[in-house]
Amino acid sequence: MTSWAVGESLGSSVLVLNRTYLAVHVVGVKRAFSLLCRELAEVIHIEDGQYANYDFASWREISDLRAQFKEREPHQDWIRSVNFEIQVPRVIRLLFYDRMPKQTIRFNRRNIFARDGNRCQYCGKRFPLGELSLDHVSPRSQGGETTWDNIVCCCVKCNVKKGGRTPEQAHMHLIKVPVKPKRSPMLAVKLGNPKYESWKSFLDHAYWSVDLK
Repeated sequence: MTSWAVGESLGSSVLVLNRTYLAVHVVGVKRAFSLLCRELAEVIHIEDGQYANYDFASWREISDLRAQFKEREPHQDWIRSVNFEIQVPRVIRLLFYDRMPKQTIRFNRRNIFARDGNRCQYCGKRFPLGELSLDHVSPRSQGGETTWDNIVCCCVKCNVKKGGRTPEQAHMHLIKVPVKPKRSPMLAVKLGNPKYESWKSFLDHAYWSVDLK
């Protein structure tokens, strides 16, 4: 098994397409290279507006040439093994998988924070994840449910201030009404990063809710 050097590039994400070029998943770099090395997937790279397909060996050769001629573009990620350096692909295609993408958006803490942009929905300030909590707009003690439209991102100070009251009872105001997102909040965050620009070519409105791991 190839041993990859640990670095920031290993924290990148790779969009996974099924055999018919529909986006079905997002995986980490190690998982992507594992699929490529086992010949279960190929790299899909956009060159001059056209899709180019590479197996692991040909992608390694292309990477070698780019490294030799210093053709490294902004926002690219590279990782180094014991014997060679290789560019991290942004998109791979599964060669034997035909299933359709999942159309559900998981109701979890990560997606709620992403939906609200890590911003307290009462004071409007952004906080590190460790300083954020979740608040029931309508408190559970008053019949409030744990749903997309009743849960918001909240800082600790505002959470304590609001307590077990509604915003009106606590004389506080939401900066926006919480709703269930129509697309994956985490995917929207990824697409805001220039290095994932190529993903947009494979993500139309029907596939925005690709399942993230």
